[in-house]
Amino acid sequence: MKFFSQKSIGVILLFAAFISISATVKFNSRPGDKFKNLKVLPKDISDEDLDKVMDGFKEALGVKCGFCHARNADTTIHKLDFASDANEHKDIARYMMTMANEINANYFNWEKSTRPDTIHAVRCITCHRGLKEPGAEEIGEQMKLLSPQIEKK
Repeated sequence: MKFFSQKSIGVILLFAAFISISATVKFNSRPGDKFKNLKVLPKDISDEDLDKVMDGFKEALGVKCGFCHARNADTTIHKLDFASDANEHKDIARYMMTMANEINANYFNWEKSTRPDTIHAVRCITCHRGLKEPGAEEIGEQMKLLSPQIEKK
């Protein structure tokens, strides 16, 4: 007695393969929907690039994620709420990112430079150097390195 024809078995196997592949493949919605509340970083940033940026912040300031990201309001969830603006350090980070971008665009312009190989870019680590809040002395030292024409007082 024959329950299934070869064609039926083929269709069932094809369907099963589709289901198993669908379960293992990571489907992304539209890029803009991926991350919530990005205000300075591009909305279509990849997971990998966002991780690199955040790792750079952690290294530059010598901090962990909770320095800028708020704890979840629901205390039963023991994860950070990355979309929340409750932590004031997040707004400070946004301001500092915008400031660094403007400095780089105005003073370290690769397109207009005759010597792009000598251009230095301002990044978080330029001033912070592993400190949460660099003092004026540390920033002054970095400015001397970036701009040798600053007169010593």
